[in-house]
Amino acid sequence: QVQLVESGGGLVQPGGSLTLSCLANRTFFSIAGMRWYRQVPGREREFVAKMATFGPPKYADFVEGRFAISGDYAKATVVLQMNGLKSEDTAVYYCNIEGWITDYDGRKNYWGEGTLVAVSS
Repeated sequence: QVQLVESGGGLVQPGGSLTLSCLANRTFFSIAGMRWYRQVPGREREFVAKMATFGPPKYADFVEGRFAISGDYAKATVVLQMNGLKSEDTAVYYCNIEGWITDYDGRKNYWGEGTLVAVSS
């Protein structure tokens, strides 16, 4: 059973920074990608950032250079550094790891339970 645990959320003033971390309770045989999503109540979950085993990280347009994703594939950890936070960044942030637990399992998506980021003065 794979569990992803996010941490680092909280209340921050506009313009502030937060660092979100996500840690899996086990390693993966292989990881295809690690991502962050966010969701506001009443709205669909939306993509924030992605790092893949090949190519540069990708970000949603609304990030506008304010966030940076990093991680360690061997340890199945992913971090989202968020700077210049705005009130519209308020949401529950979820980490996602897509990969194979073993060499005989299928490729699957795994999700954390989310961490709340609230940006308010």
